[in-house]
Amino acid sequence: MSFQNKISEQILNHLNIIYPKSNNAHLTKKIFSIFFEKKSPKQHLIQNRWDESDVALITYLDTFHNDNEKNIQTLNKVLNAYLQDSVSIIHLLPFFPYSSDDGFAVIDYLNIKRGLATWSDIKKLSSKYKIMADLVINHCSSQSEWFQQFLNNQLPGKKFFLDYEDKFDTSKIVRPRSHDLLQLFKIKKNEKYVWCTFSRDQVDLNFKNKDVLIEFLKIIKFYLDQGISILRLDAVAFLWKELGTNCINLNETHEIIKLFRLLLDASSQKTFLITETNLPNKENLDYFGNGNEAQLIYNFSLPPLILYSMLYGNSTILRKWLMSMPPPMEGTTYFNFIASHDGIGMRPAEGLIPEKNIKAILKRMKEFGGEVSYRKVENKNKPYEINIALIDALKGTIDNLDNFQIQRFICAHAIMLSLEGIPAIYVHSFFGTENDYAGMQSTKQKRSINRKRYDLKDLSNKMNKKTIHAAVLKQLNSLITIRKKQPAFHPNATQFTLNLGEKIFALWRQCQNRKQSIFVLCNITNQKQPVDLNEINLIFNKNWMDLISNKKIESKKVSLKPYQTMWISNY
Repeated sequence: MSFQNKISEQILNHLNIIYPKSNNAHLTKKIFSIFFEKKSPKQHLIQNRWDESDVALITYLDTFHNDNEKNIQTLNKVLNAYLQDSVSIIHLLPFFPYSSDDGFAVIDYLNIKRGLATWSDIKKLSSKYKIMADLVINHCSSQSEWFQQFLNNQLPGKKFFLDYEDKFDTSKIVRPRSHDLLQLFKIKKNEKYVWCTFSRDQVDLNFKNKDVLIEFLKIIKFYLDQGISILRLDAVAFLWKELGTNCINLNETHEIIKLFRLLLDASSQKTFLITETNLPNKENLDYFGNGNEAQLIYNFSLPPLILYSMLYGNSTILRKWLMSMPPPMEGTTYFNFIASHDGIGMRPAEGLIPEKNIKAILKRMKEFGGEVSYRKVENKNKPYEINIALIDALKGTIDNLDNFQIQRFICAHAIMLSLEGIPAIYVHSFFGTENDYAGMQSTKQKRSINRKRYDLKDLSNKMNKKTIHAAVLKQLNSLITIRKKQPAFHPNATQFTLNLGEKIFALWRQCQNRKQSIFVLCNITNQKQPVDLNEINLIFNKNWMDLISNKKIESKKVSLKPYQTMWISNY
């Protein structure tokens, strides 16, 4: 059987699971044509498409603005001035015309919001960086052409959404928000309830309609042609709905992801999928599949566990969680982050951090100027995320404010940079941006507290002075420069979590050819902590160096300053 016929057969197999009551032969030909009409599918080996030099930047295109130029031009200036040697991947958060939620209510998937960039600009940027873009696949804007067609009972949009004559019990359906799931809309002379998982303006799409799947496959192919190599499947866990279930993580959702993976793998060796599934850890890990779904999954439990560890000066929960994490299979890895455009998710902390500690953390974050967003669970509010700038979240411990804000912040990032997986740093972490109260007041949205827009001149002024912003940038860039040269920090290099007591977070990393070992030691307290290197079996017939301080290890006992990190290597 030719590879071309094999791909067609695999497409059909996936479709038969997604749409078991249909004859899917014609649909198979249609999908094959979308991806392979001009370029035949190719077989690519399963392999890691990343290495230790990869670091991702998470940013909006319009985070930075300057007079009389497109936002992408301003972003390029920021990259060239401050970050070009640090990042290799840029996650450009939604840059399409939108109606709400800072881009996640997409009006038009094929165009770019005026003033941000052009598709040729994106393609040019992709020649220097790997570009990650969002496929906002669960829902679209209520102002989109599709939904306007739905409201006017016109094709194709009139069959693109989930509508009901009457309300029904939705209490068992997993929800990320506390608003009513079913929203009433006027459709010509009638009224119908429409499924809206995230907001009234974000209307869920109906993937039981094959035409919806086809539209998104066309969108995916278009993105690939514009130089986008990493597709982030936003809120994908909610994709398939089946009444009588909790409507999350359903088998059809996983099968659609497998179909996407098949098509991307046959299209290029440089493309990969990442799933945005803000869920408890076990459910999140399921999106690796058997190495046939996402190549990358977000380590959603990491942000709340790092926050807990730094606030309490206790590494126990973080250590035990890491010890339970399976090493990623060949061709897959974790996408590690501790801050993003969203808040610090609390759902991934469920079952890991005790309830009493979660309550104490929420209280402390409010004292540090943050907000808390909630979701409905059986008609009760449960914390969904903490909305706060990470630099402000770490300006003290659970008990006290102190003078270790920057050290604590850098230590948190040093832990993330040490872990197996690809590290991703939010743009406002690079620049140590504090809570943006003006932005939150302007939009009336809690998430805006961590989505500040910078005038380029204002940013330049902050960077040219002795500010917290300049200090944070310098130290993060320094850590990244060191990390990128270490084979033992390859995303798939061996990792063992070490137990040196609750006050020290410790790891052992070893590169794939076993030539380099790195012992990671992080003091997560605001007091000096002694460490006996005999406890990590450091063999002193080799030369060991702390990569961060660039000092040789000459004693079997070291003392770590508050929030100090050591990367002890035999290189």
